[in-house]
Amino acid sequence: MMEANYSVAELVPHSERMSLLTRIVGYGDGWLSAEVDIKANSMFSDRLGVPSWVGLEYLAQAIAAYAGLQERQHGGSPKLGFLLGTRKYTSSKEYFAIGSTLTIKVIENLQADNGLGTFDCTLNSSDSCEASARLNVFQPENADEFLKDAPHG
Repeated sequence: MMEANYSVAELVPHSERMSLLTRIVGYGDGWLSAEVDIKANSMFSDRLGVPSWVGLEYLAQAIAAYAGLQERQHGGSPKLGFLLGTRKYTSSKEYFAIGSTLTIKVIENLQADNGLGTFDCTLNSSDSCEASARLNVFQPENADEFLKDAPHG
């Protein structure tokens, strides 16, 4: 395991408020681990905590951090990517409790030359919540060109 020597901001191309990961805690060949501290003022938080469906975005941002890490290690900068879908996102609780810390691990399952990828993802919290999913993602070589060519509504 490699020590995390990158900040979330260096790896994930999200604006401040929408950057939901707290820190990168480790990475290795084909995987990355991150944490999220759930606070009363966390994005999407209400009086019960953060709804567990937000865990899907935490997992997606951990994949973005993994992709950003790959770019940084090859002298590039993080690129925009897209969550295409998920299979079997499950969570053992409806909310992530305020004061808990979530530990996320994403493992690369498949990365094709055309930018399509599949990751197996797990989320465990300090309050015994567990969640998991397989996420399908896409990272085009040039996101601006891809979005320009995409059909509009």
